[in-house]
Amino acid sequence: MSELLLTGIGRLITNAGDPITDAAVMMVDGEISYAGTASDAPDQGGGDRIDCEGRAVIPGFVDAHTHVVFAGDRADEFGLKMQGASYAQIAKHGGGILSTVAATRAAGEEALFQEAATRVRRMIASGTTTIEIKSGYGLDLDTELALLSVARKLGHDLPVTVKTTFLGAHALPVEYRDDRKGYLDLVVEEMLPAAAPLADYCDVFVEEGAFSVDEARRVFEAAAGLGLGARVHAEQLSHSGGAALAARIGAVSADHLDHATANDARLLAESGVVAVLVPGASYTLRSPQAPGPMLLDQGVTVALATDCNPGTSYLESMGLVVSLAVVEMGLSAEQAIQAATRGGALALQMPDHGFLVQGSAADLVIIVAPSAVHIPYRPGTNLVWRTIKAGRVVAGAWH
Repeated sequence: MSELLLTGIGRLITNAGDPITDAAVMMVDGEISYAGTASDAPDQGGGDRIDCEGRAVIPGFVDAHTHVVFAGDRADEFGLKMQGASYAQIAKHGGGILSTVAATRAAGEEALFQEAATRVRRMIASGTTTIEIKSGYGLDLDTELALLSVARKLGHDLPVTVKTTFLGAHALPVEYRDDRKGYLDLVVEEMLPAAAPLADYCDVFVEEGAFSVDEARRVFEAAAGLGLGARVHAEQLSHSGGAALAARIGAVSADHLDHATANDARLLAESGVVAVLVPGASYTLRSPQAPGPMLLDQGVTVALATDCNPGTSYLESMGLVVSLAVVEMGLSAEQAIQAATRGGALALQMPDHGFLVQGSAADLVIIVAPSAVHIPYRPGTNLVWRTIKAGRVVAGAWH
């Protein structure tokens, strides 16, 4: 039996009630056995103990939308964006997703793993304990399967829980530029059946220049038949109808939502679809932030994620995402922390993650500050003192 007791917690965020001051947390065999006031904490046996010395503790970050497995970079495109080029203009001239597809296809599986593992280790050191990883930079059968295999290996070899998503319908590859139906046939009839054993979910980029609502519906119907839940890239660059589609098909999440309307929010709330917001992408693209406060007011469950990818959101820090959500999107610090932890867990259908109560997963972060408000307040600093995964210390930036 493994035991770990945290004492001297200045402020404990459980996401199951008000913050608790002068708190303690007891973990046994990877689960929380106690989280509450220090005065009521149970006696510890012979396990390990950490004195937090007044530091704050929050649940581990759950990054519910990433494209973290890829090769190459698109730094040149960043310069073009800063000069005023739009996402669509860059894509039209061979940049964007297809640029990363070319680099990713040329890389071997081992190289993809090593590059992604370096990124994920930095994420863990920044407090992330669970991560969703999408494919979508292969757009052919072999590379898509390699991306999903690498994602699964990351979850096996590193101290992080990984959920995988097949995103074959991310863009139209060059070799199918004049044959949309042919590529969709490939996705539905060959890629999806082969990818299903390696994936938890299926995603489609619903956007002008990517895939239509009707095309996405066909992919999602096939995915449902293979037991995969649906996630939807929706309303990012324009109002595409992706959010309404997510509500109609009972998707697990609708992601981005920069151009979501009040009616979209009502539909998402009624259908229980989680809104996964990615303020880093809006920041990099200089586009409007998703209407987070409006979504919350309408009763939508909101999650935050990095959208880590080489083109539009090369972010690895959930702490920075929290700060962007507060400063640019308008969430309160408390709302943003909850969205980055509990919201993300609900977006990945992990009801025992993202909060700290008896029986929940012992995934948590000790930060070098007396309260979690310091995370959005100090966005340029990694405030993580210790990352704890399944009751075990797995990273620490401060020594």
